[in-house]
Amino acid sequence: MRVKAHGRRGARAQEDGTPWPAQLRQLVPAPLRLCVLAPVLACARMEPPPGGPPDAVPPQLVATVPDSMAQLPGYHGDVEFRFDEVISEGSTANTGTGTGDLEKLILLSPTTRVPDVNWRRSRITVRPGEGWKPDRVYRVELLPGVTDLRRNRSDEGKVVTFSTGGPPPSTTLQGTVVDWTSARPAAAALVVALLLPDSLPYRALADSSGHFTLGPLPAGDYVVSGVLDQNSNHVADLREAFDSVRLSRGRTNAGELWAFVHDTTPPRIRTVTVQDSVSAMIELSQPTDPRTHLAPSAAIVALLPDSSRVPVVSLLPKSLDDSLHAAAAAKADTLRPDSLRADTLQADTTLAPRRGVGVRGRAAEQNQPLTTRPPLADRLVVRVGRPWTPGAHYAITLRGLRNVTGVAADATGTLVVPERQAPDSTAAADSLHGRPDSVKSKAKPKPTPTSPPKSRKPAAPTSP
Repeated sequence: MRVKAHGRRGARAQEDGTPWPAQLRQLVPAPLRLCVLAPVLACARMEPPPGGPPDAVPPQLVATVPDSMAQLPGYHGDVEFRFDEVISEGSTANTGTGTGDLEKLILLSPTTRVPDVNWRRSRITVRPGEGWKPDRVYRVELLPGVTDLRRNRSDEGKVVTFSTGGPPPSTTLQGTVVDWTSARPAAAALVVALLLPDSLPYRALADSSGHFTLGPLPAGDYVVSGVLDQNSNHVADLREAFDSVRLSRGRTNAGELWAFVHDTTPPRIRTVTVQDSVSAMIELSQPTDPRTHLAPSAAIVALLPDSSRVPVVSLLPKSLDDSLHAAAAAKADTLRPDSLRADTLQADTTLAPRRGVGVRGRAAEQNQPLTTRPPLADRLVVRVGRPWTPGAHYAITLRGLRNVTGVAADATGTLVVPERQAPDSTAAADSLHGRPDSVKSKAKPKPTPTSPPKSRKPAAPTSP
């Protein structure tokens, strides 16, 4: 804001352009007059002139302080991310609890405490609450998501790595996080690498295909974990699925981390329902260990109340049981006469070239289910040697049922077979329904129009 000058030379003007009275200038010193004007000037909003084109460009990161890979013994400053325009502070303030909009965009390692994140108009400053420790390698990551005052979102992220002493970092870890429940790569999974023996946690996020690259880090032994961060707090909580592997010094590839919930209690039977006349589906409280073979002898089916044994034919995960019986049904279907009527001249579309496989197609291929491990299953199907008795109760026991963590125990449940439905006499078909009513007269045909009779001329009189 430009300050105008009025009156005699040297006189200063107020904000509205009127000069300060001489008496007021004598009574109010110059520093105090500046303090009066400072709040007014600070409240001025910086906006572009009206009538210009709308701003659709997100904020651009122009600089970071300090430079990445710098050696800064005794560093006491802040890490800064500088942008080319004023950025938004967000709708939630940064109070040190990790719930602020800017706090959610910062990953500071090696610590799990929420850092001090501050908004400085066109800058974001970061520092650990406990201060910078000597002889450590720090990694500060700004995640994508910074917006400007017009809510233009930036998809650009940045990592600043520097050391407060010690040898420069040179180790880069990589791998893939997989959600074992769906057997698909886990997008945006949390990756935690603990540097041993001090257990210093270095954190990062996997990309959309579940792959991660974490580094450069100090050389040493690491325990690398892939976590399905369901609440997005960037911390591994107790009930969240994870998988981990230990990498000795010199090893950098963590491979595939198949995340699952680590339960300390064995599986139990939730429900048992009839599936067909000789099978029942068993729903469990958690998945079983897919590396263990479920033999038919592991299931005991007893008819109540005398507990007479019922022979068990198979005990399989539901997906495997469905595929086996679907294949058997398809094989039996090929013997039907109508199956020989297939059109041998129909074009084979399986060899047609694939079209439209662009970026989305490649992303879809990357997120296809992986087959390097068997899938998890929390539903089993037990098949018996004779049909279920309608209205009967069966006690089902699964011996040595083991979860993925390795905790095993026996599980029991009860199957209640529904009663056979008796035919409803009131719903029987009416014997008179649908028959033509013999009493009802038949529809008479419409009379055809006839021409009116011609008038006859009177006969001529005859002569005598």
